Amino acid sequence: MFFAASDMEGIQTLAAKQMSYWMCQSKLAEALEKILKAELIRLGWLLEKTHDLQRLGGELQARGSDLAATVRPLCNALAEVYFSHRYPGFDLEEENWPELDGWVAQIAVLLTTVQGRLPPVVSE
Repeated sequence: MFFAASDMEGIQTLAAKQMSYWMCQSKLAEALEKILKAELIRLGWLLEKTHDLQRLGGELQARGSDLAATVRPLCNALAEVYFSHRYPGFDLEEENWPELDGWVAQIAVLLTTVQGRLPPVVSE
């Protein structure tokens, strides 16, 4: 969760200044992926290499997570971001900072929720 939290800190800083919209959107999708995977692992899911946010959201629903309904719209909204920002041939939409700000706020709450469910990290 350290990396998801670090990503969110950077995203929040840039979004507050309305800088680097496409990077913020892409990193937001990555942060959501990390948060979903942390919650799934907590629920007994075996980690897989996937970037499919809709699939991860479906896995939460299949496991009866109380977060499934909350993450479904976020997964749907950010599902294509991973591919459209990495591969040619996708048309980018116009920047929509209010929408991005809403996603940032929702994912920040989700991060806090999932962090609160995980055992503390013990370092030696």
